[in-house]
Amino acid sequence: MKSFRIRLTWVLMGLVGISMFAAGLTMANVFKDSHISALRENMAREINLLSRTFAFQPVEGNPDAMAYYSSKAAELEKLTDSRVTFIDLNGKVIGDSESNAAEMDNHLSREEIRTAGQAETGKPGTSIRFSDTIKENMLYVAERVTSDQGFDGYIRLSMSLHTVREGLWKAWTLMIIGLLILFIAAGLVSYRLAHGITKPLDQITQVANRISRLDYDARVHMRKRSDEIGQLGNAINGMADSLQQQLKVIRDNEDLLQSVLANMNGGIMIVDMEGRIALVNKAACQILRVKEQEVLGRPYQEIKRSYELMKFIEEGVTAKQYMSEERTVYDPEEKILHFDVVPMNEKDNAYRGMLFHIQDVTEIRKLEVMRSEFVANVSHELKTPIAAVKGFAETLLTGEVKDEETARSFLKIIYDEGDRLNRLIGDILELSKIESRRVPLAFVPIELRPWFESLFEVLKASADKKSISLKLDVPEGLFMEGDEDRLRQIFMNLLSNAINYTLEGGRVKVNASILGDGEEERIRFVVSDTGIGIPKKDLPRIFERFYRVDKARSRSSGGTGLGLSIVKHLVDLNHGTIKVESRVGEGSSFILDMPIVQHVD
Repeated sequence: MKSFRIRLTWVLMGLVGISMFAAGLTMANVFKDSHISALRENMAREINLLSRTFAFQPVEGNPDAMAYYSSKAAELEKLTDSRVTFIDLNGKVIGDSESNAAEMDNHLSREEIRTAGQAETGKPGTSIRFSDTIKENMLYVAERVTSDQGFDGYIRLSMSLHTVREGLWKAWTLMIIGLLILFIAAGLVSYRLAHGITKPLDQITQVANRISRLDYDARVHMRKRSDEIGQLGNAINGMADSLQQQLKVIRDNEDLLQSVLANMNGGIMIVDMEGRIALVNKAACQILRVKEQEVLGRPYQEIKRSYELMKFIEEGVTAKQYMSEERTVYDPEEKILHFDVVPMNEKDNAYRGMLFHIQDVTEIRKLEVMRSEFVANVSHELKTPIAAVKGFAETLLTGEVKDEETARSFLKIIYDEGDRLNRLIGDILELSKIESRRVPLAFVPIELRPWFESLFEVLKASADKKSISLKLDVPEGLFMEGDEDRLRQIFMNLLSNAINYTLEGGRVKVNASILGDGEEERIRFVVSDTGIGIPKKDLPRIFERFYRVDKARSRSSGGTGLGLSIVKHLVDLNHGTIKVESRVGEGSSFILDMPIVQHVD
């Protein structure tokens, strides 16, 4: 397809060519008419001159008249360079410079003779026609002449238009050459003019194409012009600015939406009206254990993770109304998922699909169960000493106990249960403070070996009662940063438990060693014993509040059931970790990894 520039050039050249051709025809006709008119006037003047200077002879009664006029006509032809013919009033040719007058037709009906015979016109008769005699177009000019010598007739001059035609061809040749030169010049000018018009249009087209390819930074750069092309360029630039602003708003909103969806704790999944997954966020992928690229645009039935999950999604898509429900799914572990299902409708209530908000509330429900169990355990733990105190106090108040030794033992029990009740309440309050992170920590350098030796001194008496040996394997000169009081609380709990649950003649050992290097250096503490051990099924719950492996023995030892829970939270506060390894009948090992240098948040 030809470009607009070429077509515009051809149009301009065509208009110029038509104009020049019309001008050429007009000039040719003007040249021809003016040349013939000049010849006609010149021939008329020559006839007038002949009528005044020629020696006429009478025609009537003169047998030599035809020969005379024919010879004179031949002489005059040489002088005038025109064919000369003498004709009487009756139209008979009495002399001709080129043909035998006797053999020529009567010329009375010839146009130039008829018009010359009309005296009222005052003009010579003229005509142009093809001459059968000389086989060419001829210009004829005739005029009536009346002489005193007895001649009354017509003198006619004729001239071949061959010279006119030759002059006209020369003029045409020159004009055609000139027109060609002008046409070429006009073509160049037209092309330059078309180029000047279409160049900014090409630039505007390129910018428009770039904008259509989402390159909204494209702009039309041209000199300031106030014509329609300049206005078009400004309109394109304005459109690009508007699109760029709108796209920025759309991208900002999309980024904001994507950021919101990506950082939501709850899962979002949209199922369109055709049952295909139109959108799913990161949280939903984690809950459903799928990959975004694998499910987008796919039917929701392909999420074959759980029968309950699929059943609920299908119910929501089928119902097309708001639903809120919790369901337990196994994928493969047990999960409690809370679903909110909302139909998506446009302003005209056209159905677009269903939005599923999925929230994993497993941990929340576990915390609620733990809270409920905690309240029950606290109530139970408080009820036992209170019941004992109340029972023994009532017995003493009745006055039925007369034996002083028995009364004293009852009072001792009341005192011990009150003390236990006080320690239980104290541990509960301490645990509450630790969990709420309202415990101030003062990190100071601690030399570990002498510090553990001071702990062993405190525990030595209770260990000696059961003939339990205390072993300390801590390198000399080993330091770490920590809160001394909280660390003492951690290891006193662990060592006390180790002594309490180790049979007579057993061993309790503390080992410390450095792990890692550089800024990540940590110290591993291992508190091990040769006690009764912990069953494997109880290991995951050993740090829960009030959880006891051997409830009867724990109470008899005076434990509140909160010691290991306090230890776990204190280790977390000191940016450490704790785990336990144990075998029944062989003993237990509590392994703590603590940072050498504390990085305060």
